[in-house]
Amino acid sequence: MAAARFIVGGKVQGVFFRASTREQALKSGLRGYAKNLADGSVEVLAVGDAESIDALEAWLRVGPPKAQVDTLVRVATGDGGAGEGFAVL
Repeated sequence: MAAARFIVGGKVQGVFFRASTREQALKSGLRGYAKNLADGSVEVLAVGDAESIDALEAWLRVGPPKAQVDTLVRVATGDGGAGEGFAVL
């Protein structure tokens, strides 16, 4: 099992980014969360198989239709208390 934390910057709040990320993650069987950060970015924790995390990363680089992703940082991490399912915080 692998885990990665992403910080996504750009126009990513108020454009259904977290909900769309949850849909993508659940389709791939990932656990974790997506949450807004005070600086306007979104933090995503993804836990599951490495290929699914890589696929989510590729999706995060684009995001949903109304988003504009300017930056994406990936950090290898532990599961960070991901729990069951994929939460929108």
